[in-house]
Amino acid sequence: MPDAAVPVGAELASGVGLVLARFGPYRPTATAVTYRPDLVPNRALVAVARASVAGRTGVLLVTEGLVPNRQYGAHVHVRPCGPAPADAGPHYQNRRDPQQPSTDPQYANPENEVWLDFTTDARGRGLTATTVDWVFRDHRPRSVVLHETHTQTEPGSAGMAGARLACVTVWF
Repeated sequence: MPDAAVPVGAELASGVGLVLARFGPYRPTATAVTYRPDLVPNRALVAVARASVAGRTGVLLVTEGLVPNRQYGAHVHVRPCGPAPADAGPHYQNRRDPQQPSTDPQYANPENEVWLDFTTDARGRGLTATTVDWVFRDHRPRSVVLHETHTQTEPGSAGMAGARLACVTVWF
């Protein structure tokens, strides 16, 4: 499997992208960064795939080596990973909420954002996928962030999923 310093990431064809990497500490060349190695261990694997066809976008997230039987939230974010968890910026939104951070269910919802919540199995593997009825545009996303909990949906906390545990820079 690839090392954190040697990620596989590419736009495979028009509308199709893939990132495969191992989590590790932040470095300027890192693709997958863990901010909480107790919950997203160094060397855990992550794969993110995206396909856009006929005005729709599907995103797949696969992990291996995480904490067994644990819930994680995950979302597509607007900026690449950085040394601090907040560097990835807010969630990518098809229709941008003028108020950030967005907690209004009119904007912070799985139809307007890419939500990839998952629960790992007994061996620490996770798998999730979603499809939205739009494609990424000029303000393309740059990362997928793993969060501490599944995503909330209530007004005032919609879109929130706890602390940012890890980040994967993507080439969408």
